[in-house]
Amino acid sequence: MKRTTAVFLTVLLFAGACDSGSGGGSGSSGSVPGVTDSEVVVGTHMPLTGPAAAGYSKIAPATKAYFDFVNANGGINGRKITYKVKDDGYNPATTQQVVRELVLQDKVFAILNGLGTPTHTGVLDFLKTNKVPDLFVASGSRNWNQVDKYPGTFGFNPDYTVEGKILGTYVKQNLAGKKTCFLGQDDDFGKDSLAGVEKTLGPVADKQTYVTSNPNVGPQIGAFKAAGCEVVVLATIPGFTALSLGTAAKIGYKPQFVVSNVGADPATVSKALGQAAPLLEGVVSANYLPLTTDDSSPWIQLYKKVNAQYNNNAEFDNNVVYGMSVAYLFVQSLQNAGKDLTRDGIVAAVEKNGFQGPGLVPLRFSDKDHAGYGGTQLTKIQSGKAVFFGTAFTTDDADAPVQPYTAQAVTPPQNGIPAA
Repeated sequence: MKRTTAVFLTVLLFAGACDSGSGGGSGSSGSVPGVTDSEVVVGTHMPLTGPAAAGYSKIAPATKAYFDFVNANGGINGRKITYKVKDDGYNPATTQQVVRELVLQDKVFAILNGLGTPTHTGVLDFLKTNKVPDLFVASGSRNWNQVDKYPGTFGFNPDYTVEGKILGTYVKQNLAGKKTCFLGQDDDFGKDSLAGVEKTLGPVADKQTYVTSNPNVGPQIGAFKAAGCEVVVLATIPGFTALSLGTAAKIGYKPQFVVSNVGADPATVSKALGQAAPLLEGVVSANYLPLTTDDSSPWIQLYKKVNAQYNNNAEFDNNVVYGMSVAYLFVQSLQNAGKDLTRDGIVAAVEKNGFQGPGLVPLRFSDKDHAGYGGTQLTKIQSGKAVFFGTAFTTDDADAPVQPYTAQAVTPPQNGIPAA
């Protein structure tokens, strides 16, 4: 009798272990973590504090505001979206801790728009092991586009090499003959961006790096001045964009700055510069979403309405536009995955692509490509505001040419919520 009981318990424990290990990768919605008939729970890690909090801390509240707007209008397939946001301070060790909490304690369905190259890189294997969809990472690292190694991870931003190729092409065509140098974050952000710049421009005259734990870029900017660099390409987060511009001004150095999109939001960088905000004038950057200053854009009109009603009318900058655009794409993904929501189902829905939203260029998603947007358009700061010029461009992170993209942008649906 005792042996029979022991065998029975062993069978139960084994069955429980198998169920726990499945991660809800397949099967009906009833067995999927974070999904009930009335709710889907997703989570994210964001720098609400720390060296990258400036500007970026506004993304998650904007994403939540759009979800609240959707929830107030009935949700998706009868489900309201619950968005759990955890602060990682842009510290990779903390990212691992909070993502484990989201997956193992909060039982989220997916991680959505986790922010940062050094931070998110450290949770890729954990999310893969637990079969958690890892959607629309907030970074342009090529790490998110490794379909065979990480089949559940997808990017959102154009990858930094794509952006670098387009920025490098701009320098080559418009600042020909100028001595060009490069400052990048000391991780894949900087490396991927530099690879793109040099792929179209050729080797830069000088290259420097920074680490986020040391807010002193005096040696790097001083080296550029000493080398006679006339153009400086920055792959920097907003705080280090401001530090670079401010440091150059202090030593009487006035190169043409060309800045990665993630470090160039005018509102965020201006706030960091304070009275020195006019230093931003003439800075060239890139974007792939509507600009906050374009009140004629139906997307900006929609987002401003949502921002006023569900985000306490927060200061409306490019981080708010970004956060709501991520939310819009996730809602489209839920719609396309259907009522019987599973983790495998939403991965398949994203790979199927066909999304139409606020982006100026198409998303690259397919079963062979998990990168996000496939290009960008250039902007210049004029009278304190970013202004688009020229056409958008698309390319890839390999040897495809940088080419214009001129298709007409779509408008949002009348009710502001995408349909299946």
